Amino acid sequence: LPPMTLLTTHAADHVTTLTLNRPETMNPLGAKGDGDAFAAACDAINADMDVRCVILTGAGRAFSAGGDIKAMKERTGTFGGTAPEIADGYRNNIHKVLRALYGLRVPLIAAVNGPAIGLGCDLACLADMRIASDRAKFGVTFLKLGIIPGDGGTWILPRIIGEARAAELFYTGDVIDAQTALDWGLVSRVVAGETLMDEARALAARVAAMPPHALRQAKNLMRQGRSISYDTALEMAANTQALMHLTDDHMEGIDALLEKRPPRFEGR
Repeated sequence: LPPMTLLTTHAADHVTTLTLNRPETMNPLGAKGDGDAFAAACDAINADMDVRCVILTGAGRAFSAGGDIKAMKERTGTFGGTAPEIADGYRNNIHKVLRALYGLRVPLIAAVNGPAIGLGCDLACLADMRIASDRAKFGVTFLKLGIIPGDGGTWILPRIIGEARAAELFYTGDVIDAQTALDWGLVSRVVAGETLMDEARALAARVAAMPPHALRQAKNLMRQGRSISYDTALEMAANTQALMHLTDDHMEGIDALLEKRPPRFEGR
């Protein structure tokens, strides 16, 4: 049987929720079409100014167990063929998933409901914010399978928890619990499993209350700040700020503050 469609999408109140939906097999990734599914979903979100925040979570007991071990064992799909064919499988499918999430222009919250292992962990780490269920676990266990992080994880994880802790996880294959993930700064909070989505939606609602153009520009400036000089960051900030000062939402923010009421931003 072919794998179930990877993603389900739900939109409400300026928030889109993406759910990894292969619960019977712990939401593995790498089946044919996975990259295209993510690319289509994220392109639609970026094109829709009504969307101000995205939540990514997993159906069932796992967030994602990572690459499909069964397919690796059978050397099928993304994991089959010659070395150049496997490399292209990563580029044209798994990397499409990651590029799509990384390319989201609105803030992304990962609501990590259970194990996030290997590619699943790196997927969560592409989010701007991570909330974990107390049942969540995190690991980058590639070396235990005799492979390396084929998803850019060696670039992603050190930026979140620092070089030393990332190295410890990569080189030992250890899996850490939610509390350790909190202590290490991998997640910003741990909540009871049954309240996870309520907490994620409450956070998303606070994000979605912000003005949509400024929200997207703030994410862009944070993203660019990883690789540019301070002088360049200041120049980008000046030019972006000039545009924001001329928006109706800026005036609405000022009026709301002076009138002591919540602002109503409309993206104008």
